[in-house]
Amino acid sequence: MEKIKYKAFIVEETSDKNFSHAVKEANVDDLPQGEVLIRVKYSSLNYKDALSASGNKGVTRKYPHTPGIDAAGIVEQSQVQAFKKGDAVIVTSYDLGMNTAGGFGQYIRVPAGWVVPLPKGLSLEQSMILGTAGFTAAMSVERLIYGVTPDQGPILVTGATGGVGSLACAILVKLGYTVDAVSGKPDTGFLEGLGVKNVIDRGKFLEKTGPPILKPRWAGVIDTVGGDILATAIKSTDAWGVVTCCGNVASPDLPINVFPFILRGVSLIGIDSQHCPMPLRQTLWEHLSTDWKPKMLESMVTRVSLENLGARIEQILKGQLRGRTLVDLG
Repeated sequence: MEKIKYKAFIVEETSDKNFSHAVKEANVDDLPQGEVLIRVKYSSLNYKDALSASGNKGVTRKYPHTPGIDAAGIVEQSQVQAFKKGDAVIVTSYDLGMNTAGGFGQYIRVPAGWVVPLPKGLSLEQSMILGTAGFTAAMSVERLIYGVTPDQGPILVTGATGGVGSLACAILVKLGYTVDAVSGKPDTGFLEGLGVKNVIDRGKFLEKTGPPILKPRWAGVIDTVGGDILATAIKSTDAWGVVTCCGNVASPDLPINVFPFILRGVSLIGIDSQHCPMPLRQTLWEHLSTDWKPKMLESMVTRVSLENLGARIEQILKGQLRGRTLVDLG
């Protein structure tokens, strides 16, 4: 096969320890080893991508590097029988975009164990509107619904205008749950359009954070931000409620005591999409392509090219984005 050159969003560390990024030409021969070579059609922007693009060594150790923890495309070469040239596939999680060249390049080469066949009910584009954010939302919903049914009361979603939060809202509404949302953004129309019943201002939500336990308001919680917001949500969860936690953009610390857990039996469940077992991963993607597929998926997305990605990265780091950002590599 002749050498293939392609476009990639490459982040480099300068001599003065700063970081810069640009769309440059790369060579497939320089990609890491792996059984499957994929021509990437779409990716998406996640907070972890923005951290990698800004030089966060906790996410990416070595530069130059191509971020992008999500990728959807067509198999170009395969060394395993499970995949053949022309197959439509999804890759999310594992080490993609962290220390392995990711979906912000037009090609990736990865282990076969990272690759999921595209479900019949999704296009490549739709799979990346969902991406890691949608998959994380699905993991959160999956853990919540086995402990909380729609008739038990409303579910609270924090960080609700972000990717995980907005998709969690949309999935829960489709499954018949009443959803309340916490947001620091003044525009409530976006969340109301997803079917959210009550939008709570973040400042008002945090007015009462001191007491060890608060009046029960929610049957369950999907938290995407951590810190005081997560602590307040746990304190406000009803008896035998389920709280899932998948983010720490507010803070990695959890200022709380044991009272909600031993007096109300509240369960706190951590969500780790990076290491989700493949059987569950495939099951959740099937749900996302069928009964859990948000009704207004296309209305939740802003589309950008590689060349326009830098501005969106700056916005997500400042907490200025809502919904999803689809990266079109075509």
